[in-house]
Amino acid sequence: MYILECADGSYYTGSTKNLELRLAQHQAGMGAIHTKNRLPVKLVYFEEFNRIDEAFYREKQVQGWSRKKKEALIKNMPEKLHELARCLNETSHLNYRKAEGENR
Repeated sequence: MYILECADGSYYTGSTKNLELRLAQHQAGMGAIHTKNRLPVKLVYFEEFNRIDEAFYREKQVQGWSRKKKEALIKNMPEKLHELARCLNETSHLNYRKAEGENR
């Protein structure tokens, strides 16, 4: 599983059996549409797995993360991952409980 940083600052998360080949494909414009339109790209993070299905599962997990959470992973700040996973929007159970207490 790997994360690329594109020329526009966006991140692309993917998985492959051959990271060097896949990175060369992305750089040559033969990767995903997202990277093809945002060249050049650079590898900023990767994890190795024994099985491709495990890498694919991790890819899908990380793809769903916020930009800040991906950056914590890239910067090797695992202590931030749990904090950044918390839902703090107005429909969050945390905010609901706070609002519920204010109404009493």
